[in-house]
Amino acid sequence: MGKKEIYTCCTGKNTRCADDIYSWKNFCILELCITFQVRERVDIHMDKNMQKQTTKEYIREFYSKNRLNFMLAVIAVLLSSGMQVGIAYLLKELTDVSMSGNLGRLVGLVKISAGFMLLMVGIWLLDRQFKHNFLKKAVEGYRNKAFDAITNKGIASFGRENTSSYISALTNDVNSIETNYLTANFTFLTLTLQAIASIGLMLWYSWSLTLVVIVLGLLLILVSLPFGNTIAKQEQKVSEKNASFMSMVKDLLSGLGVIKSFQAQKEASALYYDRNEKLEQTKCRRRKAAELVNIASFVGGFMVQMGVFCYGAYLSIQGKITPGVVIAFVQMMNYIINPIQQLPGLLANRKAALGLIEKMAVYGEDVSYGEHLEKLNTVGNGICFSHVDFAYEEGERVLKDVNVRFEAGKSYAIVGGSGSGKSTLLNLIMGSYPSYGGSITVGGKEVNRLQPDSIFDVISVIQQNVFIFDDTIVQNICMFRAFDREQIDQAVSGAGLSRLIAEKGEGYACGEGGSCLSGGERQRIAIARSLLRKSPVLLVDEATSALDAETAEGVTDSILNIQGLTRLVVTHRLEEKTLSRFDELVVMKNGRVVEQGTFQELMERRQYFYSLYMVSRTE
Repeated sequence: MGKKEIYTCCTGKNTRCADDIYSWKNFCILELCITFQVRERVDIHMDKNMQKQTTKEYIREFYSKNRLNFMLAVIAVLLSSGMQVGIAYLLKELTDVSMSGNLGRLVGLVKISAGFMLLMVGIWLLDRQFKHNFLKKAVEGYRNKAFDAITNKGIASFGRENTSSYISALTNDVNSIETNYLTANFTFLTLTLQAIASIGLMLWYSWSLTLVVIVLGLLLILVSLPFGNTIAKQEQKVSEKNASFMSMVKDLLSGLGVIKSFQAQKEASALYYDRNEKLEQTKCRRRKAAELVNIASFVGGFMVQMGVFCYGAYLSIQGKITPGVVIAFVQMMNYIINPIQQLPGLLANRKAALGLIEKMAVYGEDVSYGEHLEKLNTVGNGICFSHVDFAYEEGERVLKDVNVRFEAGKSYAIVGGSGSGKSTLLNLIMGSYPSYGGSITVGGKEVNRLQPDSIFDVISVIQQNVFIFDDTIVQNICMFRAFDREQIDQAVSGAGLSRLIAEKGEGYACGEGGSCLSGGERQRIAIARSLLRKSPVLLVDEATSALDAETAEGVTDSILNIQGLTRLVVTHRLEEKTLSRFDELVVMKNGRVVEQGTFQELMERRQYFYSLYMVSRTE
């Protein structure tokens, strides 16, 4: 498929591309399109039985530490349903007494009705209190469990998936689950209890008229049920389109600078308009399906109600029942027809909500690791690569027979040309990709046999793009955890942040993504985080590549001045003043370690590193 065809496929329209389709501007948009198409695919890794079990765990979370609220809410619903059916009894008595002319009896019924209404108001208030308390805790607990499941996933598993799907699952999907599952359960219970109580009272008044109600009601249910599956499918499609739309919005806003630099605003807007249209079309189909169910239910309900009323009137004329009974039946028919009318929609929405919970169970699955037997407690005698091969894609090896040892407490600079495998080396140490050949050990333990969380207890990472939260400097250093004042001061001093703190204060707001800080300040905050955690290993991946020479030298000095840590620094800056301070340099080429030694030793050998260094001097 050519680029022009891909663009047409992505937009879903027969868009005529300009003659300069191969220009950078159009290629930028094509790349966005392809990215979005790939991200829409959701792989289901979880075994069906495991998925059902995990779904049940999420459902149980609704009731965890929330059973009292649930039981009291159910009791309130039970009482409220019985009281509402009692209205039919009062209407029957009031109708019959009005025809009998017994004024004293009428006054007594009016007093009973007033007391009845006061009691109903009290029950409704209790129902409101306990039901909303239950919903609050249920949604809060579910959302917390879902967030914990996502954040506890391994880096490799999390990195391969679309974060916008998680955002949709924690926002739009949770709102749908609250409405269509939790609230709908109470609605279903209310309608069911009202129907059962109504049928019981109907049987008391007239079994023949009740039989007509049941037969006509069953026919109405059989007519309405087929619409349920349609609504469930539409609800699932709305959820998928929402996730896709949020993914696109996130990428467009995050990449706005790139879009503007290529002057591709028009094409980006076209992509946005197209996805927005498709989302609203899906939602419109969902609404139309729901309206169709409502129309069918209304027509059927009206026919049933009229049929029951006509037969009741006939029995009343025959003198078999009183007019009050007919009125009571008309009132109670609402409690029969309402469940019939709402049942298909309720069941369909409930099924759709369960589908969203199942989807969350899949999202919460960690597919990066199998069973982990060991916990990493210390770096021990260091980190060792032995005959390591690795490929991101089968058949395309990134690392080839790598053999290298990093001794504990020493500092290492990992250098080499672009694509030589430097960053991959660090990723494998972090356990991001457990499917490698050969052996990688930390403290004598194989990395792909370690518990993922325990790796982060021992190893800290500083990357080129440091994530800074929109909070204070100190909160970004502490990562919202509590530390002693002395520990914080030591980390601030060791990272070279004392001057920044003195000038701007600990409560200085860093801005979204650290927008109020310079690149060097962001990197120093990352160093302070690592010092505060006191992890024995520090990995630094091109942390100074986007900094000016002076700032980069200062950040590197801060790292090298840290004593007692095993430091592995991937760098493209080949400067004698800095490199000579490392204990050893590890030189990589085409996925292999080709040289290792001090700066002076490598220069004296006049091999690959010497060539790299001399070329860098001429640039």
